[in-house]
Order: sequence, then C-alpha cells, then structure tokens
Amino acid sequence: MQLQVARIGKPHGIRGEVTVQVLTDAPEDRFVPGTQFVVEPASAGPLTVLSARWNKDILLLGFEEIETRNEAETLRGAKLFIETEELDEDDDEGWYEHELVGLEARVGSQVVGKISGLNTMPVQDLLVVETPDGKEILIPFVEQIVPEVNVEEGYILVTPPEGLFEVNTEEGAGDAAADGGSEPEAGEPRPGAKA
Repeated sequence: MQLQVARIGKPHGIRGEVTVQVLTDAPEDRFVPGTQFVVEPASAGPLTVLSARWNKDILLLGFEEIETRNEAETLRGAKLFIETEELDEDDDEGWYEHELVGLEARVGSQVVGKISGLNTMPVQDLLVVETPDGKEILIPFVEQIVPEVNVEEGYILVTPPEGLFEVNTEEGAGDAAADGGSEPEAGEPRPGAKA
C-alpha cells in the first residue's frame, strides 16, 4: 500500500529545488538523499531525493531528476508516496490511520462505534469514533483509555473514564463547558500515527 508523505509546492531558487508540504511525523527519516518516491501524477516521477534542507519551517527538496526552475515548476501540486512494505513490519511504535479506520470500538464486549479517523495532534492523538447513531466522538489515543488495538480481529478496546462519551460529543462539549466541567485527564500519550 502506498502512503502519501508530501505534496510539492512552488519552486525555490534556480537549481530545481521545491518547497514541500510535509505530511509525515518523521521527515528526518522520509526525505534522506537516495530515497525514491512514487509520484502522482505518474508522469512526474519517480523522483529520487538529492538534497533536503530546512529554510525556517519550510522543507526544501532537490531531486536527481530535476535540474532547473522550469522543470521544478512542472512538479507543483504533485504528491509524493512511499510503499509501506518498505517499512519495518515489527515496528510497534505506532499505527497508520489506514490500519485503524473501520475497526470496531468496544467497551468490554459491547460495540460502541467504528473508527472513522485519526487526528494527529502535538500532545496526543485522538481517535475519531462514529457511533451507530452517526455522532462523532473523540477518544484520546493513550494506553490508559485504549489498552488494546487488535487489527487482526478488527477491534480496539476502550476503557473510557466516566463521562468520556458524553463530554466528547458536540452537544456534550457545550454542556460540560456550561457546567464548568472539563475533559478527563488523558495520561501518557500513546505512540501515534506513523507516516
């Protein structure tokens, strides 16, 4: 399966460098010289990293196949992908969103919804759970609240603190604020999304 790690922006300078929007939490691992990307559209690739450097908070990439600003201009908007098969299958440091989406969320043996997304946040990641009645609930993706992720059997186990499901629904968030309540403490962050 292919995983998108960046989208190319505008050219930078005259030697074929481009700015990129980084879509991975490990840019230092993904953009090393020699790395080859699958490109969408396919006519623009494949592309091999020649150089990677930061200009303030913008990543600039040079590619072996691109030597001029005009060539770089043709890449604007192209998407860069890696093959996930290249990644270490034994790496338990986190989960890809595509591995989690569609899993049942269970409290004990009761199914309370399905995972519809993963929001990667600076402090901790949040699982987006869609309940049977169509509501979205945000669950902190931490060990204390999500002690088990079983991709093979198609579920995650949730041990929510009392009120978590009410507090994190849109209506409940307003009620909690009105009552002076707050979200439960989440504890130590789980390793989150990988890309």
